[in-house]
Amino acid sequence: MVNLFPTIIYSCMMGMTLFALLDVFNRPKARQNLFLKGLLLLLATHIAGELFIYSGAYVYAPALAGAQFPFRVLLGPALYFYAHATMSSDKEINKRHIMLALSGPILVVLVMLPFIFMLSPSEKLALATPATRDPEHWQIAIATCIAATFIFIAFTALFLGMAFKLHHTHLRQLKERYSEIEQRSLAWFNTVLIIWGATWLMYAIEFSLGALGWPWFGSGVVLPILETIALTLFIHKALSQKVLSASEKGVPRKNQTRVALLSDEKMQTIAVKLKRIMVEDKLYLQDSLSLNKLSAATSVTENHISETLSQYLKTNFFQFVNSFRIEEAKMALRDKNKLITTIALDAGFSSKSTFNAAFKKIVGQSPSAYRNHLLEEEPVE
Repeated sequence: MVNLFPTIIYSCMMGMTLFALLDVFNRPKARQNLFLKGLLLLLATHIAGELFIYSGAYVYAPALAGAQFPFRVLLGPALYFYAHATMSSDKEINKRHIMLALSGPILVVLVMLPFIFMLSPSEKLALATPATRDPEHWQIAIATCIAATFIFIAFTALFLGMAFKLHHTHLRQLKERYSEIEQRSLAWFNTVLIIWGATWLMYAIEFSLGALGWPWFGSGVVLPILETIALTLFIHKALSQKVLSASEKGVPRKNQTRVALLSDEKMQTIAVKLKRIMVEDKLYLQDSLSLNKLSAATSVTENHISETLSQYLKTNFFQFVNSFRIEEAKMALRDKNKLITTIALDAGFSSKSTFNAAFKKIVGQSPSAYRNHLLEEEPVE
């Protein structure tokens, strides 16, 4: 029996995934693209499995029922490996992580052995209809589904958590080196992780309820919609994400061995020099200002600047530069006729959204609210 709505939705998802694969296969052979191919292939396998069930095709090949389960447990690890190739400075993935990822499908195959070898294709097909189910066979099917789902949840949660941690580390190292991180930060990645996590949790819940014979009002509707949203967002963002250079994928300073330990007097001297050149030469107005450029302008090594910022000024390069930009913007906001977007760009920010976020974090209110407050304080003539 064909379940029309999810069949249409998953068919559309399959089309999106295949078109994305064609795009990626035509791209340069960067590690990021290589792992994106793998992730998209696994997503295509997962979607094909859903189509196999919802379209009713399982009646023609019941022996293939559940064949996608071992591949599905690799979705979380594949997303992490894609993140690693995109954001990590390590050129090789930890072998323990690879072995851990591969253990997922092996565990799923092990728990599926009774279902695979104890039931014939005709007996599996009989499970699709309550009237023809054999109670003992049904118990085997339920145990297999619940065990495979539990393994899927555990491995997905573990590798999504690792991906969150990796992205957090990536952001920290960017803020130590660059004043503009918008194109490098993969800000969309956390949103994708949250949506995928919610989607795969919903899958596990719906699959378990279905296996127990407890359908709910959203069965076959909510999950396909969530998966479509997650897949569309991921494909759009992943295909438009540029490949980061090696210098944009560093290691946060606290995870590195210190090159030098500076005295307080030395750090104070460097801090004064940094502030003076920022004010006098207005280097912060450069939207592409980096730690490397500041080092060249001050004749102070990058390590010494980083240590001074973190240990003496208790900040990082990103926040240090933005503090000067915000002060510039605060002065410009006194002109009520000047557009906030223009002020943001003139102060060195690459976009209004980046400016708004930085302004609110430092000042405690949005640029518009700050301007309104200034206007309220102006004496009435």
